[in-house]
Amino acid sequence: MMKFRNITFMMLAAIAILASCGDDDSFTLSPSRLLTFSTDTVRLDTVFSNVPTVTRDFWVYNRSGEGIRCTNIRLERGNQSGFRINVDGTYLGASIGFQTNDVELRNKDSIRVFVEATTPYNHGDRPQLVEDNLLFTLESGVTQKVNLNAYSWDARLLSNVHISKDSVLTAVDKPIVIYGGITVDSTATLTLAPGSTFYFHADAGINVYGTLIAEGTPDANIVLRGDRLDRMFDNLPYDQMSGLWQGLHFQSSSYGNRLFYTDIHSPFDGIVADSSDVERMKLEMMCSTVHNCQGYGLHAVNSRIKLENCQITNTLNDCLSVDGGWADINACTIAQFYPFEAYIFQGVAMHVNADLHPLEMLTCQNTLVTGAVNDVLLIVLPQDTTQACNYHYSHCILRTPAIDDSLRFSNVVFEDAEDTTAVGGRKHFVTSTDYNYSFQLDSISTAIDQGDPATAPPVDRNGLPRDERPDIGAFEYKKL
Repeated sequence: MMKFRNITFMMLAAIAILASCGDDDSFTLSPSRLLTFSTDTVRLDTVFSNVPTVTRDFWVYNRSGEGIRCTNIRLERGNQSGFRINVDGTYLGASIGFQTNDVELRNKDSIRVFVEATTPYNHGDRPQLVEDNLLFTLESGVTQKVNLNAYSWDARLLSNVHISKDSVLTAVDKPIVIYGGITVDSTATLTLAPGSTFYFHADAGINVYGTLIAEGTPDANIVLRGDRLDRMFDNLPYDQMSGLWQGLHFQSSSYGNRLFYTDIHSPFDGIVADSSDVERMKLEMMCSTVHNCQGYGLHAVNSRIKLENCQITNTLNDCLSVDGGWADINACTIAQFYPFEAYIFQGVAMHVNADLHPLEMLTCQNTLVTGAVNDVLLIVLPQDTTQACNYHYSHCILRTPAIDDSLRFSNVVFEDAEDTTAVGGRKHFVTSTDYNYSFQLDSISTAIDQGDPATAPPVDRNGLPRDERPDIGAFEYKKL
């Protein structure tokens, strides 16, 4: 009797398994049974023509309650749009006609689709929309689709540029994308045209043995940035990330460099100036910005530099590091609110080191030095007391504990944690959203009207006139 029961149980179990297999292998022909997509549109943002994009993906789900067979999945425009598709491990290439057949999704099953693009040249001056559709034709005859789109922008692509004679690079009508970097020979001068934007790949920067001239205007800044045009997250464009390219490096042989109305953002080190003759001007920066660096903002080693109306902000290492030499700083905003690392691992806003190299002279006037912690000014005195160490701050706001030295600090406001008008320095500035920082002065900033009329420059970072009571920092607050 027991043997008979066991045989009956096994037969029933086998019938159940066969029935289950039969259900799994059945595919509906009902037009009401549809696929579900994790998105109905895949956007690749703005991309450069003829440059491969990053990979995006989406999921295809079968939540219909029955099996669904896709008799065909294909790119509607084939090879005309530049999109590349991989469906669940099958690349929809030319050899299979940019399509695949008989893709089965059982109930509660899913597949993953990957999307890339290398868009063709559009022969225009501005980005142009490129679209395609990925079509899913079901066995029921119903066709579903996911839209694919990108804005394709024609650009000049340059690789390993070597400047051996005086040259001008212009990227006004069409952007220039740099791979491998630009090297300027010691006998050459490279001039960047006003209004140009240069996009640097991750391996690229400008290595200067000779001279770099980047003289923009208030209405036509020169922009040096990374080449990522897409987003890391919906609220975070890659352009607001740090460490996207290699920045500027002025070698020991380099002199006479000028950066006027120039915006340098999102590099590793913004600017590095190697040791040189401090009797000769190494770098003059006016009305320029260095922002969001994964290394230093400006690291000047035993060099002569002049900074006026400059913003140097948000860096993993020091925003401004002066290692000996000669520095003339006037009406600058130097602020440390780097968002991508904990404060304890960040450098300071301004670091002055007179120990390794003589500090012939540092003058800092009408300048706002602030940050998210209580002390963002570091001055290292030489161990050798005979080594030059000359510096003076006047009409500045410095976020550091008060220093009792009237010879070196005159008309200076020392901020600390008790300041109610500028807790953490943040209340100096217009409120920023997400990672999009603004260093324009807010109406409650203590920097307003505190500059020295005798020494403050006549215009601010944006080229706008300062009034008879100038503000401290790079930006003049516009009073109503």
